[in-house]
Amino acid sequence: MKIKLFLIFLFAFTLALAQENSGNTQDISHTVTQSGIGLGSVIAVVVSWDRNRSILWAILHGILGWLYVIYFALTDNK
Repeated sequence: MKIKLFLIFLFAFTLALAQENSGNTQDISHTVTQSGIGLGSVIAVVVSWDRNRSILWAILHGILGWLYVIYFALTDNK
């Protein structure tokens, strides 16, 4: 579980570094934020799938995004 979250954060960090190294960061960051899903949604889907193994719950939690991530962090028994 922690390895999955670490890999997600590592991917997001790598993406941020790649944006900084390119010449036109304004257009790239604007395109990513306008057409992509948010980091909170990705984390919520991964955590929800790991906990529930249900596609419907993962979709719902992906829509809620950071709200579910915070809820998971507060209620995790591990």
